[in-house]
Amino acid sequence: MIQGKKVVVVMPAYNASKTLRSTYIEIPFDIVDEVILVDDCSNDDTILKAQNLGIQHVLQHNKNMGYGGNQKTCYKKAIELGADIIIMVHPDYQYTPRLITAMAAVIASDVYPVIFGSRILGKGALRGGMPLYKYLANRFLTLFQNIFFNEKLSEYHTGYRAYSADVLRRVPFTKCSDDFIFDNQIIAQLLQRKYLIGEITCPTRYFSTASSINFWRSCTYGWGCIKVAILYRLHQWKLIQYSILDERA
Repeated sequence: MIQGKKVVVVMPAYNASKTLRSTYIEIPFDIVDEVILVDDCSNDDTILKAQNLGIQHVLQHNKNMGYGGNQKTCYKKAIELGADIIIMVHPDYQYTPRLITAMAAVIASDVYPVIFGSRILGKGALRGGMPLYKYLANRFLTLFQNIFFNEKLSEYHTGYRAYSADVLRRVPFTKCSDDFIFDNQIIAQLLQRKYLIGEITCPTRYFSTASSINFWRSCTYGWGCIKVAILYRLHQWKLIQYSILDERA
């Protein structure tokens, strides 16, 4: 625990066998109370590796539910366990779990209810091996989204995120997509409900065994981000009703 808050780390996993151990051993267990790994019907021995590492809660989907679907299972389980702070760490070792303590402390101190680990603050992205086309796309999409969301985030596309569990109890994240666009849709929900999002600089690693979507999936994701931002703005102007932002939820 940290400041009396129960900290639960969730790990949405897919074919993470080669990197799971490296990620797991960096988790600061002096403040992390429980770890949940949800395997999204991997083709490798991710489940066996997780069990051998002694991860407390190992869940497995019988069919591939997608990255967003995996997060939904992670967050539901963490809330069920009574978490106060929920931190998502990808088990592909792109993001270091060593920042968990700092991220949890910010939330526990009631400074921000949501914290993102940003690869763009500082110069960590390109130094860590982010492909140039992904970096440029990240910068363009973030500029576009900041305009339409009326925000000043350094990036919207990091997978390293920490939430107050109260936020996830109040945000209807189950309405979001089961695909990668889930990450941007939940941001729209957070901003719709006026939750402040803090950021902390985060180094990143790109290597052959780290998970990454291909070029065409990246293009689909990028267009999805643009669509979410436009729908959010039209919803704010009361020109349409964007279902994931329905305040009656």
